[in-house]
Amino acid sequence: MRLPSSRLVLLGITAAAWGAVGAALVSQFHYDMQPCPWCTLQRLIFLVIGALTALAAALPHGAGRKALAWLATLMAGCGVAAALWQHKVAALDTMGCAQTLADKILSKLGLFDLAPDVFAPTASCAEASVDLLGVPYALWSLALFALFGLTTTALALRRHD
Repeated sequence: MRLPSSRLVLLGITAAAWGAVGAALVSQFHYDMQPCPWCTLQRLIFLVIGALTALAAALPHGAGRKALAWLATLMAGCGVAAALWQHKVAALDTMGCAQTLADKILSKLGLFDLAPDVFAPTASCAEASVDLLGVPYALWSLALFALFGLTTTALALRRHD
């Protein structure tokens, strides 16, 4: 059985990563599911993974594509960590989650001002802890980050298509 080309897989990851952010925005603006700081940090990580994999897909086979795949793997690991923290720690904090590491990162990058509709948190972590089909959003996000990390690792280790 022939494996799909790495370019096609990279473009699939790009679409899925950016689609995840689109789904989060639909949840926010159509279903009034407001994001917490950790939610919006995960949006940023999904956008970065999408950009890295889109750029990797545009490059010919070789070291540049592998390096971008490894960077996407690193970002996916950051996403897994953020989703785990959101689910295991932040979502249980009933005192609020203002000025967390997530807030500080997004603020330092200027994303609250640049794109407040996408990156400004509008709920506490406990309020933003909602389920989709009985599974917390953070765990859906974690699963997608894990899938991206495993896939980009496999692509980086591939010899050729």
